Amino acid sequence: MGGTEGVGGTESQEAVPGTPPTGTAPDAVRARRRVAAALMLGMGLAALDGTIVATAVPQIVGDLGGFAVFSWLFSGYLLAVTVTLPVYGKLSDTFGRKPVLVAGIILFLVGSVLCAAAWNMAALIAFRVVQGLGGGALQGTVQTIAADLYPLKERPKIQAKLSTVWATSAVAGPAVGGLLAAYADWRWIFLINLPVGAVALWLVVRHLHEPARPRPATRPRVDWAGALAVFATGALLLTALVQGGVAWPWLSAPSLGLLGASAAAAALTVVIERRAADPVIPGWVWRRRTIASVNLALGAMGLLMVAPTVFLPTYAQSVLGLGPIAAGFVLSVMTLSWPVAAALSDRVYNRIGFRRTAITGMSGALLVLLCFPLLPYPGAAWQPALLMLLLGATLGLFQLPLIIGVQSTVGWTERGTTTASVLFCRQVGQSLGAALFGAVANGVLAGRLTAAAVPGLPGDLDAVSHALEAPASLSAAATDHLRRAVDTAVDHVFAGAAGAAVLALLVLVLLAPRRFPVLDEHGDTSRTPKD
Repeated sequence: MGGTEGVGGTESQEAVPGTPPTGTAPDAVRARRRVAAALMLGMGLAALDGTIVATAVPQIVGDLGGFAVFSWLFSGYLLAVTVTLPVYGKLSDTFGRKPVLVAGIILFLVGSVLCAAAWNMAALIAFRVVQGLGGGALQGTVQTIAADLYPLKERPKIQAKLSTVWATSAVAGPAVGGLLAAYADWRWIFLINLPVGAVALWLVVRHLHEPARPRPATRPRVDWAGALAVFATGALLLTALVQGGVAWPWLSAPSLGLLGASAAAAALTVVIERRAADPVIPGWVWRRRTIASVNLALGAMGLLMVAPTVFLPTYAQSVLGLGPIAAGFVLSVMTLSWPVAAALSDRVYNRIGFRRTAITGMSGALLVLLCFPLLPYPGAAWQPALLMLLLGATLGLFQLPLIIGVQSTVGWTERGTTTASVLFCRQVGQSLGAALFGAVANGVLAGRLTAAAVPGLPGDLDAVSHALEAPASLSAAATDHLRRAVDTAVDHVFAGAAGAAVLALLVLVLLAPRRFPVLDEHGDTSRTPKD
């Protein structure tokens, strides 16, 4: 890759808006800290809302009904967040970060109020989609503003803080949701967003000041056709991935129809974007080796993250016999080491470069994932907890250098689109992982149930979890067989996650450039850090 690739024309040859110059006044430093606080609050809102609803589902279903479709409370939110990320990224590059973030916070809060006022499950699902439309703006724009505000040397600190907020909110969400549902009312799960969001909104409006940029020669045109095509493609694909194997079989007409429709929509999106004067997803996102390789590597990371986040709690409860709180702790230790490793990653990539640091981190993650199937049966809780502690450290060393590195290769006018593309690929990877590894786990469990000569086993997969929750209803042999079956299924999932880690390593080794074309604060190509 040439030294100037990633500059993106003369527009990138400008100082990064929002970044205080050296020797900035104390007032400017305080303003930046207040904006950083707003970013952390915004990140906390987006992270908390993804998990806080989970433990309140029984109360929500008991009040509104709709048990058959309650999973769309999560799927609808996820779909809206994911498919809007590229759109918000392009809008922030075109019109500025502040209006996009303000609109996102307002939309999120409006969605929260509507969710609290929902009168049936269909209305609640629709309003969760509204929340997700705001959540997409929060996720992408917060990460972009963090890169705008802080120079390269300081970005690991703010990114580590955002990672800590995300991890803490994600882990605390189920507990907060359960407490509110048990001692107040499930509607407070959404109303609690209002004071937090109001503070974040006030801080952004009051303290985030983006310097005026040169007026473009022509009025910016929004590629609404491309945005609609991207939205439709993502919605169709993610619906197929989220619902396939759950609401209907993979080879059924709904799955095949949705997958076929998403392929057709993707082809239409390519045609529209090639003809657009200012496309939502510009071609340079995939033509530049640095951005394309980071997108693919983070997509592979999203794929492998399904193993610990989705299947480890099941393993801890079904195989180790832990309660929900203890099972959550086994997973949450990963959130302790992740931000610490991320905060310290600059000491590594300043010495050996972004690419080699990410390779080091993913190599460690691969070893950890391969160790999981080697755990004894049934084992002790500290064993998977130790692996999760190590996995968090390795992934913190992998993800943050790539995000900071790719953000540092583009100027202000391209950073929003670049950041959104990275987050979008990670989200799609998670959806692919949930579908793929869910099919793997179900296949292994079904095979174990069919081949077993143990009497009294559940007749189908849906009855497995219920049987393990009430082991007294099974014989000792049947209970042991089920637990071993779950253990084997999760082992296969972690082996698949190791395969995703290998894929990420291949992308970094074969596709990523040895040297990221980092720009300095004035838009010139820098020689540091070295790869």
